[in-house]
Amino acid sequence: MEYSNRENYHLIEKIKEHAELIAALIAGLFILLAWRLDTSGQTTASVLLYITAFCVGGFAKAKEGIEETIADKKLNVELLMVLAAIGSAAIGYWTEGAILIFIFAISGALETYAMNKSHREISALMNLQPEEAWLVRGGFEPMKVAVSTLKIGDHLLIKPGERVPADGIIFKGQSSIDESAISGEPLPVAKREGDEVFAGTVNLNGAITMEMTKPNSETLFQKIITLVQSAQSEKSPSQQFIEKFEGTYVKFVLLAVILMMFLPHFLLGWDWTTTLYRAMVLLVVASPCALVASIMPATLAAISNGAKNGILFKGGLHLEHLSVLKALAVDKTGTLTQGKPVVTDFIVRDGLETQQTLALLAGIEAQSNHPLAQAITMYAKAEGTAQFPSASIEDIPGWGIKGSIDGIEYLVGKPDFVGEDEANAFANGAAATLAAQGKTVIFIRNHMGIIALAALKDTVRNEAKKAIALLKELHIDVIMLTGDNEKTAKVIAKESGVSEYVAECLPETKVTEMKRLLGQYNYVGMVGDGINDAPALATATTGIAMGEGTDVALETADVVLMKNDLSKIAYAVRLSRKMQRIVKQNIFFSIGVITLLIASNFLQVVDLPLGVIGHEGSTILVILNSLRMLNKNV
Repeated sequence: MEYSNRENYHLIEKIKEHAELIAALIAGLFILLAWRLDTSGQTTASVLLYITAFCVGGFAKAKEGIEETIADKKLNVELLMVLAAIGSAAIGYWTEGAILIFIFAISGALETYAMNKSHREISALMNLQPEEAWLVRGGFEPMKVAVSTLKIGDHLLIKPGERVPADGIIFKGQSSIDESAISGEPLPVAKREGDEVFAGTVNLNGAITMEMTKPNSETLFQKIITLVQSAQSEKSPSQQFIEKFEGTYVKFVLLAVILMMFLPHFLLGWDWTTTLYRAMVLLVVASPCALVASIMPATLAAISNGAKNGILFKGGLHLEHLSVLKALAVDKTGTLTQGKPVVTDFIVRDGLETQQTLALLAGIEAQSNHPLAQAITMYAKAEGTAQFPSASIEDIPGWGIKGSIDGIEYLVGKPDFVGEDEANAFANGAAATLAAQGKTVIFIRNHMGIIALAALKDTVRNEAKKAIALLKELHIDVIMLTGDNEKTAKVIAKESGVSEYVAECLPETKVTEMKRLLGQYNYVGMVGDGINDAPALATATTGIAMGEGTDVALETADVVLMKNDLSKIAYAVRLSRKMQRIVKQNIFFSIGVITLLIASNFLQVVDLPLGVIGHEGSTILVILNSLRMLNKNV
């Protein structure tokens, strides 16, 4: 019984979704029957059927037109169509008026379909969130509960093949997770204890237990859905202009039609029937339906396309800005580079054993949580140093560390902390050579002098190099803004292939540089992690956050990349430019058709049925052209 009710519910929802199309097809059937009755001489019956077709096919659009006119206090194209159909019937052209309503209804149904298809991409995302989860409590068997009843701190079991029900941290097990619903990336991501998992993603091959860290209403997945829904409701400047233009244009058309109903009779000698008929044709062909539909469907489709590919736009305005982008400023750490330094060189004083010296350095650094210290500790482990000597340390902020092992004191840090002259002379001046390669050099010394140096470097991402090449192909200059010193910045700039770089940037310096770039290029994007770069992101024409889907990234920028992948920016730019091309095609085509049909009407070349087909056909073609934005590849 429950299954039957669910089936009936889905059937009703399906009928509601396609109500306009069903009404249009029923109206078409009535028109065909009316035409048959008319040709057989049953005029009264045919007129009644035509009136029925008017009511069935035109109800939705007439209701929409009247409601919008009352709400916005301005006329719209829906009312023009209804007036044209009524006017045609009033002068005896029942068939033409009914055909107008039929094709207008078909066009409206297609436009609704286009809008719904774009919205369905987001509805499909919403359906990915599971409604139930396996709750684990104490030593009891997992029990299935509604996701809505879960709270922070709950332990949840996710079996292979199931969707993650909430945001949280894995505390037992490991698996591969399909995060394509969030990031757009098809390759699964390996996850183990301590790693974060997100609601709506799929656990592929291992049973894992997670601890819920966010309420259901605040999951990353829910924020993505909310963000895209708000973006779809926000109108771009072009759309806002078209809608303002529509109100003025409709008044102009109505004025032109009123003049057309009288002037040709007196000036050109047309009979009253021809004059009124041509006025109705003008009312149809001059209506800007195709022009009004030129932008919104394409914009919605582009936003949906981006969401499927892990690119979130916060509105049509930012899509338009991306299409004219001339330069892109990028942060270095975590954007161009991995953001995690690695040890590239370890040089020990002659006469000392390398592994033993490395163990001493790692024993001191293991007590610190500084990124460089962590990199040295990881390097020591990778080199086979399993155990480090126990050390007591004192952190000297900005300089380095004082450490003590077995009663011997060690200094670890910069040249000026351990003795600049001795540091520069160590290993035949190796420090200068390494620094010229963009590496950070730290030293360790004891009472006998410097015993070793370690050189570390933050490596450039391979995907960053490819992404910069792609952006250059799109004629977009890439400028690196970094807080690093000149030498390091120069090396990273050369390796990554950026057009230019600015070193030693503080957050306020980045804002100054952004203003300089805006003066030079007019349209400049800024890529950052959404935290340190917030002032520059706000200053840029388009702020683009890269943060592996962090909350801060979602709230900071105009465009959010759900993965730290710069190539997504090139895709977003291509998507934006394709949308602008389609919008321009739609506008030029719709204006061209309107102009041609108006001229043909004055020359009495086009009749009402042909005018209806030309007018509504152009609207349908414009909408179909806009739907090309849903294609995954651009």
